[in-house]
Amino acid sequence: MSGLDENEGAEGAEVPPIEIIGLRSQFGSHVIHEDLDLTVYRGEVLGVVGGSGSGKSVLMNTIIGLKQPDGGVVRLFGQDIDTATRKNWTSIERRWGVLFQQGALFSSLTVRENVAAPLFEHTRLTKAEIYELADLKIALSGLPPRAGALKPAELSGGMVKRAGLARALALDPQLLFLDEPTSGLDPIGAAAFDELIADLSSSLNLTVFMITHDLDSLYAITNRVAVLADRKVVAVAPVHELEHSDHPWIKEYFLGPRGRAAAESRKRTGLSA
Repeated sequence: MSGLDENEGAEGAEVPPIEIIGLRSQFGSHVIHEDLDLTVYRGEVLGVVGGSGSGKSVLMNTIIGLKQPDGGVVRLFGQDIDTATRKNWTSIERRWGVLFQQGALFSSLTVRENVAAPLFEHTRLTKAEIYELADLKIALSGLPPRAGALKPAELSGGMVKRAGLARALALDPQLLFLDEPTSGLDPIGAAAFDELIADLSSSLNLTVFMITHDLDSLYAITNRVAVLADRKVVAVAPVHELEHSDHPWIKEYFLGPRGRAAAESRKRTGLSA
């Protein structure tokens, strides 16, 4: 045992939770990413945006091991995922959680059982301890205690998101992946979910990788935003800096009709800088 902090490298420098160098992703002859570079720093909320087909979900799926890189290097907590041993990969998996766009809950299980599932898989805790922790995560996600006994089909859209979040938090991750967390939610529900993510990120020191189309979310809770276009990350910066970009897609996204509507909404609610 070296005695080094698990987030530090050999010389004591902090290792980024995510480091991507020269990533290539493709399906057959169709290239999605080429020479894509991205570093996500510890404790930040990074928003990831891009047009349809830009490969946002492909990027996330590659990072979490659902798709093998076709080139380049992807490191999680300093470990190259392509060369990680099974034991190392299992250890890495315990350090991140994922909220998929549709929740991806097991329909035959209750919310409590869904949240408990990762604990049964990755820990040696007793059944009583596991369900006690599951109840804690359900409360942490903002769901009422009664929700634990419900099946996914009995939940509203917002409750499904929170149940999926509770499961993502089950193993006390350091890194949280969110795929369109506010899609399908009304503005009030979306704002409440943004506030929840911001509070959890701050209180638990989470690093958050968030794919989203929601401009309000980008302005409300991100530290930086990575823009996918032209098969790579064309810009990474705080959202207010991206408003002044000359890239055509970025200009259209932030200064087009939806961007102007979001700006007006922020002005009305007093959220503009």
